[in-house]
Amino acid sequence: MKDSDKRFDYRIKRVRNKVKGTEERPRLSVHRGCKHIYAQIIDDSKGITLVSASTLSPELKGKLKVSDTVAAAKFVGDLIAKKATEKGLNKIVFDRRGYEYTGKIKALADAARGNGLDF
Repeated sequence: MKDSDKRFDYRIKRVRNKVKGTEERPRLSVHRGCKHIYAQIIDDSKGITLVSASTLSPELKGKLKVSDTVAAAKFVGDLIAKKATEKGLNKIVFDRRGYEYTGKIKALADAARGNGLDF
């Protein structure tokens, strides 16, 4: 395992020790892959995913020309917020995993906040 992978795993563990999702405030977890962005809202007390969205979602398939941009992250943030408010989830805890809070991660979080999620 490379040193950069070890540091990333350490950052993931450090963030997860501080961020826990409950029934009242589930956790919004973000994963940034090479080609796509994924977001899911998780209730850690039950161990279930309540809502999920990604650039592979059918709602976004035709809208995106490129799926690994800041604009794509904004669309995913909008979609996850709309799905969460439909299920009655307004207050969440944001889990950025090991990623820095800039670029795509910040765009997704800002879009989710702009559509009614409180974190």
